[in-house]
This record gives sequence, C-alpha cells and structure tokens, in this order.
Amino acid sequence: MTTTSKHAHPPGGTFFDTLKRSFVTVDVNTANQEINTKHFVEAAESLTTLFDVLGSVAFTPVKNDILGNVRKIHDREVAAPSESKTLQALVTNEIKSKKHTAAEGLVWLVRGLDFTAQSLRQSLGDPKQELSDSFRAAYGNTLKMHHNFMVKPIFSAALSATPYRKDFYAKLGSDEAKVNDDLEKWLSALEKQVSILKQFQNTKEAKW
Repeated sequence: MTTTSKHAHPPGGTFFDTLKRSFVTVDVNTANQEINTKHFVEAAESLTTLFDVLGSVAFTPVKNDILGNVRKIHDREVAAPSESKTLQALVTNEIKSKKHTAAEGLVWLVRGLDFTAQSLRQSLGDPKQELSDSFRAAYGNTLKMHHNFMVKPIFSAALSATPYRKDFYAKLGSDEAKVNDDLEKWLSALEKQVSILKQFQNTKEAKW
C-alpha cells in the first residue's frame, strides 16, 4: 500500500482486512492477562500502515518512531525466545539481565499506541469532529508531556497534516457501517491491550 493509492481497502472489505495481524487476534491469556509477544509485535507493525492511509509524509516520523520501538522488542524476542513468549515475561527477564532496551521501547510503543487509540476513539465517538481535532486532543493526553521542544514541532506538523474526516474514512472502506464495526472491534482490542500494559508498566517488576 502506498500513500498515493486512492483506497486502502479491498473491494467489499475494509482497511482492517489488509492487516497482517489485527489486535483482535492477538493472544491474551485470560487468566493472567499476559500478551503474546509475536502477535503483539505483528499487530503494532500492521497498525503503522494506518499512517500511510493518513496520506502525508508528515506522519513518517510518527510511523518510524513506532516501528523503531517494535524493532527493539522484536530483537529481544529473537535474542532470548524462551524468556520472551509474552511481553510481560520479555520485560521482566530483560530487566533481570540488567538491560532495559526492549522494556524502554515498550514504554514508548505503548504511548504511541495509546495516542493512536485515543485519537480514533475520539473520532469514532464524535462523527462531526475533524481528525485534526481528534488527534490533537489525544496528543495532549498521551505523548505531549513526554516530548521535548525538538520533538513537539514534528508531531505538531503531523497533526496539522491530517486529512479531512470524510476522505480518511472513505479510504478505510466504502461501507460506512462495516468500517465503523471493524474499527470498533480493532480499537476495543487495542485499548484493552494498552490498558493491560500500562498497568503492568506501573509494577515494580517493570521498573529498571
């Protein structure tokens, strides 16, 4: 998929049908809330194609930031597969080894995913709100307080480059009801996993 394509969905389907992995299919253990590392990495990587749908090169730094943090987690999973089957195990075992590259990457990844989730939740909840307003409000709630004066202008440029709402949703699919349904399912799964990880990251096991 490229930023120049007119649509980001297959005929009769939605953008979410094109994802290599959806957050809906990420394995989350219902007993202990542990999240499958491989599944989550694939879903987070797939999410970045949404920034292609937004259609501006201004989103490239945002996309690359998420992909960079995904790579840190993936590299740790490859280096220590038996200790990294879930995200929680990956983080605690890495910290025990006196390292925290992937653990820190996950912190930033969760922030980026939270920003994306809150942006789309605001948009889905208010059909009259333009994307720029949804994304700007979510940025203020999630990433802004963690960014320095050099990074904030980069994100500000991206927020100003969001397309019109109607154009964005048209790229997600031609059937509005199906788009909203698929977005709700994907978004709910993403929100649940972000919530689980934020709670975990507040525990002593996740601190370095």
